[in-house]
Formats: sequence, C-alpha cells, structure tokens
Amino acid sequence: MTLDDRPDAAEAAPQRTRPTGPWSLLRPLVLRIHFWAGLLVGPFLLVAALTGLAYTLTPSLVPTIYDHELTAPTSSAQVPLAEQIRAGQEAVPGAPLRAVRPPATPADTTQVIFDPASLPESTYRTAFVDPHTGALRGVLDTYGGGQAMPLQGWVDQLHRDLHLGDPGRLYTELAASWLWVLVLGGLTLWAGLAWRRRRARALLVPRVRGGRRARLLSWHAVVGLWAAVGLLFLSATGLTWSTYAGDNITSLRSALSWSTPAPSTALPPAAVAPGAPTWTPDGFGTAAAVADRVGLVGPVEITPGEAPGQAYSVSQIRKEYPQRLDAIAVDPSTARVTDTVRFADWPLPAKLARWGIDAHMGVLFGLANQILLATLAAGLACMVVWGHVLWWRRGPGQRAGMVPPGGALRALPRPWLVGVLVVTLAVGVALPLLGASLVVFLLAETLLDSRIRGVPPGPDAEAAPCCAPVPEGRSDEPTRTG
Repeated sequence: MTLDDRPDAAEAAPQRTRPTGPWSLLRPLVLRIHFWAGLLVGPFLLVAALTGLAYTLTPSLVPTIYDHELTAPTSSAQVPLAEQIRAGQEAVPGAPLRAVRPPATPADTTQVIFDPASLPESTYRTAFVDPHTGALRGVLDTYGGGQAMPLQGWVDQLHRDLHLGDPGRLYTELAASWLWVLVLGGLTLWAGLAWRRRRARALLVPRVRGGRRARLLSWHAVVGLWAAVGLLFLSATGLTWSTYAGDNITSLRSALSWSTPAPSTALPPAAVAPGAPTWTPDGFGTAAAVADRVGLVGPVEITPGEAPGQAYSVSQIRKEYPQRLDAIAVDPSTARVTDTVRFADWPLPAKLARWGIDAHMGVLFGLANQILLATLAAGLACMVVWGHVLWWRRGPGQRAGMVPPGGALRALPRPWLVGVLVVTLAVGVALPLLGASLVVFLLAETLLDSRIRGVPPGPDAEAAPCCAPVPEGRSDEPTRTG
C-alpha cells in the first residue's frame, strides 16, 4: 500500500475552523521554513554532497598514485632514524621540522614533516625517506594532521572551503547548520502526512506508480527518512570544522574539559645552554627507541617539544577501528617516559568527538565507512535535485500552490510566537550562521505577510501547498501560460 493521493472529503472542503492542536499550529511554519531553506540552501548542500562524494573516492586512489613515495623495497638493512631525518633536512633545507613518522611496516617509508612559512596553514612539506638505505623517495606537500597526500588534500580543501580560504568555509557552515533543520523538518512533515493518510508503509517505501510528481515527492521523502541518522551525524560532526559554530563547540569542550588529552612535555628545570636547539635528530631516535621498548606500536608520530629542554611526545595515530591512540612523553637526555596518556582513559565526550571526526572523514571503519559516506552523499545530492524539481513543477505561472501558503507567523498564538523567537535566539547564539539566516527568513516572512494582509484571497487560495501530494488521475505536468 502507498499513500492515498486522493484527498479526503474533510481535507477537500475549505477549512472553516482555526486549528488549535500544536502540530496544526506549527505545521505551516515548518513547511515554509523547509520549502525556502531547501530552495535557497539546497545549492550549498549539493556542492557539499558532491565534493564529499569525491572525497570518499580518494583513499582508494592514494596508494596507487603515491606508491613510490609511500613505499620502499623491503630489506633487512636499517638506517638509523637520525640519518633519515638528516636526509629529509637536506631535501627541505631551512624549513622548521614539525614531526617525524617512522615506518609502521618494513615496506613503508619514513615521513619527515616540515612546516615552511611559505605554505598555507595546515599544509606541510614532507620528505619520504627509504628507511633501509636512507635514500630520498620524494618530497610532497601534505595537508592536515592526517598527512593527506596532494590529491586527497586538494579534494579535502575543495569540500571544506572551495579553495577560497576562510570566506569559503562559510558555505560549508551554512550547509551543515541547515542540514539538520531540513532533515528534522522533512521527517516531521512526512510522518504527519503518513499519519493523516493512515498508510504507514508509504513512510518507508517509495512509490513506483502514480503521477510523476507524486513519485518524486515519495522518493525525496523516503530517501531522506532512511538517510536521516547519517545526515544528522554529518551535520553535527561537520559543524566542528566550521568557523563560528566550530569556535563555540571548541569553547564548550574546553570549558567542560572534553578536549583531547595530551601528555605533558614539561621536564624538571635544568640548565639549558643559550642557543640550544629545540630538537636534535638523535633525540628523535631516542624517542622512537623508547616507544618501541614500552610497546607503543606503530604507526606513531614523534613531535619535539616547543622549547629547548622539553620532552618529545610520541603518539599512536592509528585511527581505524580498533583505534590505537595512546601517547607518551620522553625525556631524550635520560630515555625515560615522563608522562603517559592512554586512549582508554580519555573522557567519553573526547572519545565520541574523535570517533565522530574519524567516521566523518571515512577512516574509522575503512572501506565500509567510505561506502556509507558515498551513499549518504549521493542520497543527499539526489534529494536536493528532487526538491528543486518539485518546486519547478509548481513554478511561477504554472500552478496554484507554487509556494506554501503564507501567514504562518501571524497565525501563531502569542505564546507560540514568543517560543519561536526564543528558539531562534538560542539557535543564533549556538549556530550564528543558522541563526542569522533564520532571522532573515522570519523578517522576510513578516514583511511579506504584512504586504499581503488584507488582500482578498484568489480562487486558488485553498490550493494544496507545494509539498502536498498530487491527486490521482490528475496530470502533474505544468500548464504553461503566456
């Protein structure tokens, strides 16, 4: 069974009594917000979905494209890590060293990571060194804490900011901020429709028969329902990278001590000669040996202290499940572990944040994670396109009901109106871009409503809104006039 497109007698008759139930009062406003937000924010969501889909394809390409830099012929010979770092310094002269990633397997190269001032933020220059011979395998610019290779880094930045820098990040924040609103609003509208029609199966199964517009609406809604949990997850985790909402999330995590813990690199006061280096190649070798001795298996990243006389930190960086994210601090002068942080001891919110970010990036569950993300991205892109086609089929000059009826705010009782304003203010504080755009919408809604107030309704004033099903037997092709 599917949703019955034929209007009930009660629904066909003009509504002469003012609805008083909570959903009856709020539904017109939810419908208006869902319609206009989908129409105006939809293009941003489409770009985010398509670039996100491209990003899910890059992990499978990276090992093949960058095989020469990432791997080396296996051998029983082993060059000391200090010599490998010196080889990296010769390849990238004068650049500050940021970290070193020793090979996790005999076939891996050593990554010596530098942070030249000439490169953009979060972009590093990495020398790939053969650990068996000390020969340079290549130098590439890598991106982010995950050491994304050039192709993956380029697609990552395309998804993040369209290569426009900080202004470009506003598009992803706007998309992530509105995604959860559109998902929850659409679910509520679709569930309410199924409840009124008493056709629960149609809530879960898209229809394959009936008018084209009715089928399109069914696919738009049902795909959204099945993808809802994943899309809400992408919205929540995506906001952590945003400009304004991301700062709020970071501040909240810091205030609640939910930040990712790290070992302390502070050491007892000691005499440090003026001009002493912050790190030495031999210090990295000591830190790697200590990590291996205490069972901190790879892959690991070794980071020097920020000032002379500080400890080196050695952190596990395996983000695939099961994760290995323990970390230690090593005093290079004594080869002693001075601090230890176990992933098992992280606060639960910090673990959830780590799991969420890694799942959003498609690394937590490997290929399965990437397939799921690709499916979500494709589904979101389809829903955006379907939504705009639905609008076009009810476009200007073609049919009555091209836009959901106005007056949604004016119809709300004063207590409900106050509640809407309070919610808008709260959302605006937590998610500034969403709040600002929502305020603009409510102001526009009020101005438009004031302009049409007092205008006699036309003969189609009671027509079904754009998101209502098309009655069976009725052509859903637009009638063009003029």
